[in-house]
Amino acid sequence: MIQGLVTIAYIAAAILFILSLAGLSNQETAKRGNIFGIVGMAIALLATIASANIQALIYILIAMLIGSLIGARVAFKVEMTGMPQLVAALHSFVGLAAVLVGYNSFLKLAGHEGEIVSGALLTIELTEIYLGVLIGAVTFTGSIVAFGKLHGIIKSKALSLPGKHWINLSAIVVSFVLMGFFINAGGSMIFLAVMTAISLLLGLHLVASIGGADMPVVISMLNSYSGWATAAAGFMLSNDLLIVTGALVGSSGAILSYIMCRAMNRSFLSVIAGGFGNKSASAAKDEETGEYREMSPEDVAEQLKQSRSVIIAPGYGMAVAQAQYPVADITRKLRDMGINVRFAIHPVAGRLPGHMNVLLAEAKVPYDIVLEMDEINEEFPETDTVLVIGANDTVNPSAKDDPTSPIAGMPVLEVWKAQTVVVFKRSMNAGYAGVPNPLFYKDNTFMCFGDARATIEKILKAM
Repeated sequence: MIQGLVTIAYIAAAILFILSLAGLSNQETAKRGNIFGIVGMAIALLATIASANIQALIYILIAMLIGSLIGARVAFKVEMTGMPQLVAALHSFVGLAAVLVGYNSFLKLAGHEGEIVSGALLTIELTEIYLGVLIGAVTFTGSIVAFGKLHGIIKSKALSLPGKHWINLSAIVVSFVLMGFFINAGGSMIFLAVMTAISLLLGLHLVASIGGADMPVVISMLNSYSGWATAAAGFMLSNDLLIVTGALVGSSGAILSYIMCRAMNRSFLSVIAGGFGNKSASAAKDEETGEYREMSPEDVAEQLKQSRSVIIAPGYGMAVAQAQYPVADITRKLRDMGINVRFAIHPVAGRLPGHMNVLLAEAKVPYDIVLEMDEINEEFPETDTVLVIGANDTVNPSAKDDPTSPIAGMPVLEVWKAQTVVVFKRSMNAGYAGVPNPLFYKDNTFMCFGDARATIEKILKAM
């Protein structure tokens, strides 16, 4: 009776997770999608608790209490600028969990607890364990490196070891050769442990070899890995809900990574192989030459009042300064004056997919004026003023004009086609990818230096 109810609950939770993903695909329905996900997870937890025996129930409740306290503290403490790091950290937990579940399942199998498995079933179970540990280990260490890069603990430039692609390929080949030995031996802790060590090092090297400009893709890629690790854990635990949830997360993360790579005119394989960031380190040495022109906040306010159309291109700098609130205030004031205001969002703006959309929604910016790159690029030539707030690599004309640039071929927001461009930055330093930006020296570009929030507030006051 209880098992039947648990199965029904798992099916309901799986449906809610699917509805949650569908809701998150659109800004207007994102809140509803989050609610579906929360309700689905609550049902899944209650079903799991109901199916546990009394002894296991005590451990589950203790773990839930500890996890809830830590999760609540982190949720209240972390700012939006820290969300990419938090997501990377959570991915590492999923990977570590898959590794621990794999070793637990192997020890249980080796100890012949429960039904003795042999033949084809043994091969299947050993394969599940091996692949689960492999994916989990790569996800664990790769996510730790991603966290370090995003948090500034590790330099964002790509690590470039001699023959690095051969290192990655050798690690993968050796891991799969060991899988054959592991299965033929009927399960061996030595082979499993060696593979785990190789996979941990592979995860470190894979992500360390990826440059800063590709970090949004890395985050979605690790999201995909964590999903497949979850699905593998589901197979090991014979838990249908984990399998479905893992498949949903894994496939959606892979699709998102593909979409982002296409938006950057990059192949998915070239990103995960770590080829992009290598050139950016050397490119950063060749500083752009020329003279830039500066504009005061009061002059920017006057420029905006004289405009008929304004486009705002936000980036990670806006998130760091938490400038989305005064930006939203300026937007409302300009619209009240009859000025056409829109936002231009690059697919990889910020360091997390959808980062800018969430920030603007948080500041109550209307959804209908927040446009994607493909929708807004053709409107720049008809625009009087563009405000580039904290963006750098996503508005770099080198992607179009310089075939030797590390970001050559990457679609960017063509802000330089507007009549006047105002760039808000703290200094003339290159962006996260380390690529100099010739936009700053164009005849129609003006620099407005200082903290983005303080500067925008001065403009608002002047208006």
